[in-house]
Amino acid sequence: MSAPVFLAEGGALGALAPGDVYLLDGAEGRHAGVVQRRGPGERLDVVDGAGTRLRCVVESVDDGEVRLRVDEVVVEPAPDVVLTLVQALAKGDRDELAVEAAVEVGVDAVVPWQADRSVVVWRGQRAAKSLAKWVATVRSAVKQARRACLPPVADPVTSRQLAVRVREVVATGGAAVVLHEDATTPLADVALPSPAPGAVESPALLLVVGPEGGISDAEVAALEEAGAVTARLGPHVLRTSTAGPVAVALLSERLGRWA
Repeated sequence: MSAPVFLAEGGALGALAPGDVYLLDGAEGRHAGVVQRRGPGERLDVVDGAGTRLRCVVESVDDGEVRLRVDEVVVEPAPDVVLTLVQALAKGDRDELAVEAAVEVGVDAVVPWQADRSVVVWRGQRAAKSLAKWVATVRSAVKQARRACLPPVADPVTSRQLAVRVREVVATGGAAVVLHEDATTPLADVALPSPAPGAVESPALLLVVGPEGGISDAEVAALEEAGAVTARLGPHVLRTSTAGPVAVALLSERLGRWA
């Protein structure tokens, strides 16, 4: 059974080496030592959200501070393709459900999208509160999935801003795929980007998922004009909370992540 994961607060972990001692404190330390009651001899992992993982053994627990002995330091490589879920805002927490499952499946970044037909609207204080909930959802999903990388959550974008982003991604060797029930190309046949020889940054693959009411014709036209392609998942129409995670799983398989 894999060890539970806790997120390091502030700072990278790359300077540590086997045999070193790491003190897990703050909210994560209280969660490990008080809520979960982890004790001496138990194994747990500490990750920095940037790909570094400490495989540790608990030496002692004192009032929410967990003293750990580092057994191994693992640095996970950056993905060859950065898979980003562009999730339309949806009512009833369906958007959060989509984000949670997509992170557990392995998505690398998340972008909230204020689509034309989104019933939910992020404005003012609600926008800040809702964005914070997405960030918390991502953190929780990372720990559940035992991941070492914490996908960033971008500021919400409008349809116009999304089209600009699609254009930029395609221009730099990436790709954008819009899930659409009327598309004729299966997701399995969509051409995926690949790293260019000697490139410093990995290409991006944007996966765009619309709201409950679907993506408007104007949005589809604008995104296609910017360089996106439309694709279908299969014969059935999925909810916005389901489509993204299913597509992320299929794309992860095609990208060789689940080999």
